[in-house]
Amino acid sequence: MNIILLGPPGAGKGTQAQRLQNDLGLVQLSTGDMLRAAVASGSALGQKAKGIMEAGKLVPDELMVGLIESRIGQPDAAKGFILDGFPRTEAQAAALDAMLAKSGKKLDKVIEMDVDEAALTERVVGRFTCAKCGTGYHNKFKRPKVDGICDVCGSKEFTRRKDDNADTMKTRMAAYRAQTEPLLPYYRAEGILKKVDGMAAMDEVYRQIRAVLAGA
Repeated sequence: MNIILLGPPGAGKGTQAQRLQNDLGLVQLSTGDMLRAAVASGSALGQKAKGIMEAGKLVPDELMVGLIESRIGQPDAAKGFILDGFPRTEAQAAALDAMLAKSGKKLDKVIEMDVDEAALTERVVGRFTCAKCGTGYHNKFKRPKVDGICDVCGSKEFTRRKDDNADTMKTRMAAYRAQTEPLLPYYRAEGILKKVDGMAAMDEVYRQIRAVLAGA
């Protein structure tokens, strides 16, 4: 089964993709991870990507699709894949479709994690993690049981991502609306787009995703 998770930054795509990977044996494909792995491997594609990135340029769509094609041909991807973060544009979606068709594969479902922008911003801006063990917390929704002390390891050191702020979220949401929202009618026309409530509790979002996939 091959699926795409769509949603703005902070919607929880990575968390849900990890659960699907663990439960269904699908491979989670992160374009950033694939680029880093290709560069580290020294492959022809990796060398090309390295040169482009070192020049401060964006990696072209055909190279990204080539990396995905190479990755999904590996044995551990036999049960399928989850794409998170690609495609971001209609041109990338069309290139991905063409590559999959050439490989004798197809997308089974594209799942949109529908969110409320104001509530999502509150969710993201309030996040912080234990600097020692990485346990996640939130100012409002998940505070440590004892203020200032990690529930898991007892550390008193916490950290926040620099980009988890309201201004950055505004910019990221604008970019998502401009670039990625046009993908919705593209996949709706293909008959594979489904929507889940991305603002629900994590377990409920996962239940909705599994229900969508069960109907595939």
